[in-house]
Amino acid sequence: MYKYDHYDHQMLTDRVAQYRDQTDRFLAGKLNDAEFLPLRLQNGLYLQRLAPMLRIAVPYGMLSSTQLRKLAFIARHFDKGYGHLTTRQNIQFNWPHLEDVPDILAHLAEVEMHAIQTSGNCIRNTTTDQFAGVAVDELEDSRPYCELIRQWSTFHPEFAYLPRKFKIAVCGTVIDQAATQVHDIGIYLMRDNQGEVGFRILAGGGLGRTPVIGQEIFKFVEKRHLLTALEAIMRVYNREGRRDNKYKARIKILVRETGVEEFKNKVLLEWHRIKDSAQTLTEEELDRCKGFFTDPAYLSLVDNPDQLAQQLQKNALFASWHQQNVRPHKQSGYAIVTVCLKETGVAPGDITDAQFDHLADLAENYSFGEVRISHQQNIIMADVQQDALHTLWQELKSHSLASDNLGLLTDMICCPGGDFCALANAKSIPIAESIQRRFNDHDALIDIGAVSINISGCMNACGHHHVGNIGILGVDKKGAEFYQISLGGSSKNKASLGKVIGPAFSQEEIPGVIETIVEVYKANRTPNEIFLDTYNRIGLDPFKEKIYAKAD
Repeated sequence: MYKYDHYDHQMLTDRVAQYRDQTDRFLAGKLNDAEFLPLRLQNGLYLQRLAPMLRIAVPYGMLSSTQLRKLAFIARHFDKGYGHLTTRQNIQFNWPHLEDVPDILAHLAEVEMHAIQTSGNCIRNTTTDQFAGVAVDELEDSRPYCELIRQWSTFHPEFAYLPRKFKIAVCGTVIDQAATQVHDIGIYLMRDNQGEVGFRILAGGGLGRTPVIGQEIFKFVEKRHLLTALEAIMRVYNREGRRDNKYKARIKILVRETGVEEFKNKVLLEWHRIKDSAQTLTEEELDRCKGFFTDPAYLSLVDNPDQLAQQLQKNALFASWHQQNVRPHKQSGYAIVTVCLKETGVAPGDITDAQFDHLADLAENYSFGEVRISHQQNIIMADVQQDALHTLWQELKSHSLASDNLGLLTDMICCPGGDFCALANAKSIPIAESIQRRFNDHDALIDIGAVSINISGCMNACGHHHVGNIGILGVDKKGAEFYQISLGGSSKNKASLGKVIGPAFSQEEIPGVIETIVEVYKANRTPNEIFLDTYNRIGLDPFKEKIYAKAD
């Protein structure tokens, strides 16, 4: 992972000192709310329903064991003993005191972390596939390109005050796990006809009030032109994006209203002006960033299927966990382990200070001292020896980290909702818990198979409900909390936006509605057909008819 140099450390030290002075002046009444607003947003601080919320940047989701222990310390001493993982591979603390935030930022700086550009109208944390660098289906490791984008975009003088927030995702794997097509810019690594690796670049994707799937702007860009291509898109957006209406300020609105061909022409015109400039990447610069992401000191191991098979045969619980949470690794004798943070009764994505500490120990003992955060709000240990899987599973169990529902119906994406967020129309966490409790039989979950449920407390779509196979959106209905259901969404390679089935439901009705959806799916599926394929084949009407027939 990237290591800070002298300039990085000095910049963070200066930034913390600046924010400490700004906070002191605000608390002393020398800055009013409007003056303090952009200053706190530039440092990742929101004012939520009950307390401030601090969002911490985790570039492309990577964390060291040292950083995990620092997060445990912050959760223990400055929060209520836990943090929350987000769909942007970041971490949020929901209960810091405003006057303590400069101290938190100082602690973060000690371990090469910060909260810069996690809020505000700027380029946010660049995300990627959580298996980057170890996936067997990977064209090339996407992390060096994420790091290049991070360095280019952080404190970029031209893009510090964009019309609206801006999000970029990079995907280097065959199976897209980064929701690449619903970002302001989505980047796919690909090969051209000559076999050269470069980038296909989309723009104008996004969720929120107007969900849109990104459209192709560059069919193929050589590696050396990555940053100039992105710069060209950003310049057109920064010049022409609307600033008079925040609901129409995202690049997706600009692309739609301009028309994709006209927008593309404007980008290409800008690109040809800057294509061969100081921002053109050299081989030396590409190699420099790749040098931060070399393989760890893998042992020369061979897969031992017989030993693993014996362990799986002896312990059904271990076998169940292994089936759901362990994936193949590019290196012989190793495996990728996902720690699913979706235990029944726990808010999806929440992690305690003790679990932070325990994961730090496990990372050092089993995965070269590193973990990753996934878009799905889980933790990945990317480099585990296969012969250590059983022991690791036992240690995960000791801290309630061995949930075996990864990729199943209860492995939900869920925003904090009305329990915390001032923007939310309805609570999200109780909805997730009610579904978890209704579907708490593991054999039944296995029978249902792969299905994603995404829950958002409002139209801002922090829970990505539009691209859940089953999407749940909290809405206000004459002052009461109700929930709108959509079906057929996907953030994978064939991205799709879910369709709303009809009128909203009360909180109490939601588990039953989900149960009915599952019943319709099971009654109509063909052998080995997953939920999304069944939905795409039979359409919305059979689900809608059954749900509202029961409601009547």
